[in-house]
Amino acid sequence: MAESRFVYVTYIRATPERLWEALTSSEFTRKYWGETWQVSDWKVGSPWKLMMPDGNVADAGEIVEIEPGRKLVLAWTNEYRPDLKEDAPSRLTYELQPIGDSVKLTVIHESDTPLSRLIQAVALGWPAILSSLKTMLETGQPLEITRSWQQQGPSN
Repeated sequence: MAESRFVYVTYIRATPERLWEALTSSEFTRKYWGETWQVSDWKVGSPWKLMMPDGNVADAGEIVEIEPGRKLVLAWTNEYRPDLKEDAPSRLTYELQPIGDSVKLTVIHESDTPLSRLIQAVALGWPAILSSLKTMLETGQPLEITRSWQQQGPSN
């Protein structure tokens, strides 16, 4: 079991396919995740990067497991903040479960590092990002607080 763990569960009125696209498409992440975008070919073992608006790498890792529309597991290392990069690589898991006209999204971000500073930091950022994702899929517009990197801050 991981030493440090953040878990977030939300229900989003969307199809699993639409939510999957929002989680993996750079077009979508730019809207609800502070103008960031992802770079990957979305295959097991492939590299993954989250790019900041200025073109620098915010986070990087690799695809550990992928079941489109159902599950995505990433090895994750923060590249932006030196104090967070020191932590061992973490794992991010997205689990999607259709329930009626909605999808239950479970996000687990965990590390084997006791009292991981990275997990403490992402625990501050994930709720706003995931709330913005939900709002965007349900209303067409993300939350204002996650539209730009500066408003969101560097914690996630």
